[in-house]
Amino acid sequence: MLTSNILNPHLLSLLARVRHTNSLVIADRGFPFWPEIETIDISLMDNVPTVLQVLSAVRSQFHPAAAFMAKEFVENNAPEVCRQYAQALEGIPTQHEAHVELKKKVPKAIGLIRTGDTIQYANMILVSG
Repeated sequence: MLTSNILNPHLLSLLARVRHTNSLVIADRGFPFWPEIETIDISLMDNVPTVLQVLSAVRSQFHPAAAFMAKEFVENNAPEVCRQYAQALEGIPTQHEAHVELKKKVPKAIGLIRTGDTIQYANMILVSG
C-alpha cells in the first residue's frame, strides 16, 4: 500500500507518470478542457479544492523545477493573493507570461488537474526537474 497524503488514485497515478522535464497543469474551474491530455477533475464546488491546496498536496509527491503562470494573474488579483501564490511556489523559479502563451504549453503536459478555484488566472504549469 502506498503511503501518501494524496488519497485520489487517479491523481496518484498521474503523478507517478511525470518524469524529468514533463509538465503538469493545475487549473482553476474555468480553464478550457483539453481533450488531448488526461484531465483529473477534482472540483467539488466553488473554491473546493483550490489551486493552492492542490499545489501543496502535489509538492509532497512531485518536485517541480520550474513553474509558469499567466501575467494576467498578477494584473487581475490583489497583492495579498499574489503573495500567497508566491509563497506557495517558494523555491520554484516562476515565469509569468501572457495567458495565450501559457495555454500553448498545455497540450504538451502529461496531465491537467482541474480544481474548483475561482481566482482569476490561477492556473499554473509545473515542470519536473
